[in-house]
Amino acid sequence: MTNQEFTQEIGKLDNLLFSFALRLTRSQQDAQDLMQETAMRAYRHREKFAIGTNFKSWVSTIMRNTYINHYRKAKSRKHVNQPIESFTFALENQNAVDNVGEHDMRMKELRKVMNGIGEIYRIPFLMFYQGYEYQEIADHLCIPIGTVKSRIFLARQKMKAVIGSRTAD
Repeated sequence: MTNQEFTQEIGKLDNLLFSFALRLTRSQQDAQDLMQETAMRAYRHREKFAIGTNFKSWVSTIMRNTYINHYRKAKSRKHVNQPIESFTFALENQNAVDNVGEHDMRMKELRKVMNGIGEIYRIPFLMFYQGYEYQEIADHLCIPIGTVKSRIFLARQKMKAVIGSRTAD
């Protein structure tokens, strides 16, 4: 899709997209921001649009997903509505040394739990914990991606069971 074709198509849908954005955000300012973000994303990925498919649906899906992503981000952020002076306690006592003994004990206990779940589950779980993606783990271990996901899930379940039984004692 060329720049001119894209501009024409998005221009035709301007009113429709704005009303959709307004319905999602319930704020004119947020709706305008969402419109702009959607237009930028659609333009950036215009080569992924398949000619012959519904342009309106494609752009509407981009808008909906953009709104959902922003909503999730805003929901997870912590907002503080108090003056900074009320948080001076956080700045005090910066020279104190943390006691790492408790941390070391927990790490030893966690290593015992990890060693207890078996190598077949521990290796994929640790790789995932270190930031590897499922496909990278699957390639490294020469197993299907579904098996990787299953083993990570089962590792979590086994660790929860072991940790849960220790806290119940």
